[in-house]
Amino acid sequence: MAQPSSRAELKEYCLKQLGKPVLEINVDDDQIDNLMDDAIQYFHEHHFDGIDRVFLKHKLTPATKDTLTQAGVSTTTSASVVGAGLSTIQYTEGVNYLPLPDTIIGVNQVLKIDQNTISAGLFNIKYQLFLNDVYYYGALDLLNYSMVKRYLEDLDFLLNPKTQVRFNKANHKLYLDVDWNNVGQNEYLVIDCFRILDGADAPKLYNDSWLKKYLTALIKKQWGMNMMKFQGVTLPGGVQLNGRQIYEDGVQEIEKLELKLRTDYELPPMDLIG
Repeated sequence: MAQPSSRAELKEYCLKQLGKPVLEINVDDDQIDNLMDDAIQYFHEHHFDGIDRVFLKHKLTPATKDTLTQAGVSTTTSASVVGAGLSTIQYTEGVNYLPLPDTIIGVNQVLKIDQNTISAGLFNIKYQLFLNDVYYYGALDLLNYSMVKRYLEDLDFLLNPKTQVRFNKANHKLYLDVDWNNVGQNEYLVIDCFRILDGADAPKLYNDSWLKKYLTALIKKQWGMNMMKFQGVTLPGGVQLNGRQIYEDGVQEIEKLELKLRTDYELPPMDLIG
């Protein structure tokens, strides 16, 4: 039980940390289940071990392409603008999207792989330059090599820009801002994205040291909240309940653990240029 590998074992571990069975933990099972869901969700959103980077492959069949091409656009009409001389202005936007699984919480980019991309590898200028540079590696000027490499990367970005995507985990809709008429049939889309770690596939999730402490603190806070209404009640033997102290201790532990997560276990944000 010191190393829980399931929800039930994690729940029992946290209750024992709070004093069970010596003490009666006055928290309902449904409350603990809700707190566990909140703790795991917070773990998925902030801990670097809470997600996996995956590449999902999707084949654009003729039926899929026809649906994306003929879905149409959405029209939005704005109110009048003072001084513009126009009563109404209409805007259109594409409403074509690919539905992603609920376990996906972020998308980095979408890569398009087709036969032209694969067959052009041997005759690609970047491939030929790299091949010659490796051959003359002993006399290669690394500074010149890095400058030429950066120039080719910028040129490739201008000639073949990456697909612009929009994604929100609240609706799990992946919008691709492309002209679907120019996309060939039976091509593949490779989606570079992040998927939450499933405890059923990775039982060691429930044994994470931070998660165990965090859920214990959440249960302590709920325990104190449940007992605060009995504040000042004297039990047999002269013992008085102090639910507010239990509640405040839980709040302080939660704040410390969330700060530790943000400073020690969360991935740093990417740099912004420009």
